[in-house]
Amino acid sequence: MPIIVNLDVMLAKRKIRSRELASRIELTEANVSLLKSGKVRGIRFDTLERICAVLDCQPGDILEYVADNAVGALGPRADGQKSA
Repeated sequence: MPIIVNLDVMLAKRKIRSRELASRIELTEANVSLLKSGKVRGIRFDTLERICAVLDCQPGDILEYVADNAVGALGPRADGQKSA
């Protein structure tokens, strides 16, 4: 998956436990665990906003895009040719 969730890293940097974050953003601990593991298909902007407010960070501190090797770093070529 090209989107990496670094929530566990931010929690460690801020010295906040998952349980405390869940309580402060009004989410279940199970859902925070799913977010941390990256096993979610999406996240609501209001949830992301609450996480960023509690952790005093930006969305880019939590979510990271890593190019998929199958498509290449810049995606399909505009001229229709396959990438090498």
